[in-house]
Amino acid sequence: MFFDGENVLKAFKLYTKLAREGTIKDEDYQQYLSNDEVSDLIDLYAAEVECVLFIAANQLYMVPKTMSSPFHVNNEYLRKTYFKSGATNSELYLAYFVAIVLLGEFYNSYSTNEPTLHYLSLARWVEAVNERMEIVAQHPQEQLKALEKEHSYNWLTIIENWTALDTIKESAKSQRGQTLSRLSFIHTVKNFLVKEKIINDIGNDEVELTEKTKIIVQRYFMNLEHNNEILQFLYDLQPQKEDIDADNF
Repeated sequence: MFFDGENVLKAFKLYTKLAREGTIKDEDYQQYLSNDEVSDLIDLYAAEVECVLFIAANQLYMVPKTMSSPFHVNNEYLRKTYFKSGATNSELYLAYFVAIVLLGEFYNSYSTNEPTLHYLSLARWVEAVNERMEIVAQHPQEQLKALEKEHSYNWLTIIENWTALDTIKESAKSQRGQTLSRLSFIHTVKNFLVKEKIINDIGNDEVELTEKTKIIVQRYFMNLEHNNEILQFLYDLQPQKEDIDADNF
C-alpha cells in the first residue's frame, strides 16, 4: 500500500502528539476524521505499539491495550512519580484496588453500563473502600491465598496495608502531605488518576469521571476475562452472558 508523502508526514506529526499527550482534539482531531490516509496511518502506528484508539467528546484517545505496550504504566513508574520511593508492590496493588472501588461507586457496583453518579466525594470514596475491604476480609485466609494467582492480587497484604493506615479523622487539607492515613492514601491515588485523565478534580474534595474513562469502562473493563473476575469477586456479580470482545475495541 502506497501513501502520499505529505499525508505520511501529517500522520506522523499527529501520532507524535497523540503519543505524547494521549489525545488530540480541535484541528488535529478534524484532520484525523477528514483524511482517510492520515487516519489509516495513525491506526497502523497505534497497533504497532499495542494501543487502541477511540473517540470521546470530540477527541481521539490512545490507550495501551496490553502490559507489553511501551505506553503501559508500570509499577516502577508509579513508585517514582506518585508514591514514596520505598513503596512496595502491595501498596501499589492497594492503589489499584482503591481505583476499582472508585469506578464501582460510579457504576453502582458495576450493575450499570452508564455511570449513576455525577461526582464522588473523597470521604465517600474512603467509606466505599472500607466496605469492600470488610467484605474481602470475611473470606477465609486459605481462600484468599488460593485466589492470589487467579486474580494476580495478594489480598492478604492489601488488607494489611489498608488496616495499617490511620483512621483518625483529620481535615482533608492536613492529610495531603505525609500523614499515613486512609484519606491521605486516597489523595495520592486521586492525583495519579487525575494525571492519567481517568478522573477530574472538580474541587470541594470531589471528583468526576472523564469521558475517556466512561468509554474504557463500557468497552473493556467490565469484560470478566480481562479483569480476572475481580469485579465478580468484589461485588458478587453473576457472569455476564456476553463478554465484550476487547479485540474489536
